Amino acid sequence: MALIKSISGIRGTIGGYSNENLTPTDIVKFAAAYGTWLSKEHNGKKVVVGRDGRISGDMVSSLVINTLLGLGINVVDLGLSTTPTVELAVTWENADGGIIITASHNPKEWNALKLLDSKGEFLDAEAGAAILQLASKQDFIFAGVDKIGTCIRVTHTLQKHIDAVANYPLVDVDRIKLKNYRVVVDVINSTGAIFIPPLLKALGVDDVIVLNGEVNGRFAHNPEPLPENLAGLSSEVKKQNASFGIAVDPDVDRLCFVCEDGSMFGEEYTLVAVADYILSKKPGNTVSNMSSTKALKDVTLKHGGEYFPSAVGEVNVVKKMKEVNAVIGGEGNGGIIVPDLHYGRDALIGIGLFLSALAQHKNGIKSFRSRYPDYFISKNKIELEKGINVAAIFEKIRGKYKKQPVNTEDGLKIEFDNDWVHLRTSNTEPIIRIYAESSFETTANNIALRLMQDIKEFM
Repeated sequence: MALIKSISGIRGTIGGYSNENLTPTDIVKFAAAYGTWLSKEHNGKKVVVGRDGRISGDMVSSLVINTLLGLGINVVDLGLSTTPTVELAVTWENADGGIIITASHNPKEWNALKLLDSKGEFLDAEAGAAILQLASKQDFIFAGVDKIGTCIRVTHTLQKHIDAVANYPLVDVDRIKLKNYRVVVDVINSTGAIFIPPLLKALGVDDVIVLNGEVNGRFAHNPEPLPENLAGLSSEVKKQNASFGIAVDPDVDRLCFVCEDGSMFGEEYTLVAVADYILSKKPGNTVSNMSSTKALKDVTLKHGGEYFPSAVGEVNVVKKMKEVNAVIGGEGNGGIIVPDLHYGRDALIGIGLFLSALAQHKNGIKSFRSRYPDYFISKNKIELEKGINVAAIFEKIRGKYKKQPVNTEDGLKIEFDNDWVHLRTSNTEPIIRIYAESSFETTANNIALRLMQDIKEFM
């Protein structure tokens, strides 16, 4: 069905033909290319590997680990883990790199290899290009029998990650505990089921109801934590008379909340609320990608900081955060990056900080949400067939709207007075994403629909 090579790693659907899908042949090829690059460029001899709860995870993990061993690289196997935990474990284990086996929010037929450097951060475009070149040439030299790598299994990283969140200076466990929250958590049949309940307990939340808690990768609904996929969580929050609901994606790097009345807090506002809290304690600059709400800019200016947009993709956000020395950043999809913990989206620290902010508020989460402006983002997508020239389509749209301010750093972002629309090809799926924001929901939807009609016309 699909094989996508991007800054978000090597991602594809399981089964089918090699070079068109993520087959065992492709998994070995790309794992070998990464291991070869690590050995040649950085004398890498140690790699951390972890996976989410997908059906194909065990198979993909075995292929990756044994390929690395065959190259003479030692492996630290975390088994079932989360993306942020693997990122942290690279530095904890003094490893030279890491591989996270997850397709994040994609449906169950997808999986991916996300590749990390020695800092536990995603590889930049240059490193990614070098690895793809090695994979294309299949220029690998495997180790002789006396130099095959060794694999050790570690289990302490779960607790170490939870402890890092609970002990983070701005996470207020005592205040959270006093609130006696009752929480419903949708962990979507993946590793959030292993990590989120003990994290909440460490934060002083003892009354936790878990939905979709069996780690089997057979996702009970579309795993992307969007409002249309969270009807079950919304209903259960009301049914259980809970304080709020929490949803994460399968690899636990995205985070969103449901209010006590079943309404959505808004995944865009997860970062906004956390940033507001952080900036109240530690003023500074912020970063989010250009598909994210302008509410983060509003909050940043309120605290005397400066806001900077980046291209979409975690590696781009991190690069910009380092450039401007941001104290908090992330993406409007519920991805929180706290740089003095680590440069990666992390739902666990996001939960700790969000609950600390909420616990300072006298009333419930619905009232807490009312502190922030009501901007509406209309999120849409158009599936791409093979052979479509997206660049040519975007150029025609740019010409049509030449009188408007246009940013071409990442696809097309067009501004209409106080509103905007962002068109870009996805790093993770064969689609064009169309995001539009306005102070009015109808306006945002209409802007998005107008641009979707333009795209289809120029196709």
